Amino acid sequence: MKIFIYILMALSLGLVVYNLTKLDFDHLLGKDSSVAVIGILAGLCAILMLGILLISKKIAAKTKR
Repeated sequence: MKIFIYILMALSLGLVVYNLTKLDFDHLLGKDSSVAVIGILAGLCAILMLGILLISKKIAAKTKR
């Protein structure tokens, strides 16, 4: 499960990097840039939630002992 979470985090990071390349810094709220901003935010949210999941799994393992 831990490896799967790390793979998902890497894919989310790849999504963020890809959308950063599609971002137009001159028109951040333009048509294509708004999609890129939403993709970046979605990727960052996924990384954050997966990080919380990893931490909660570690806490659960320590409380079982």
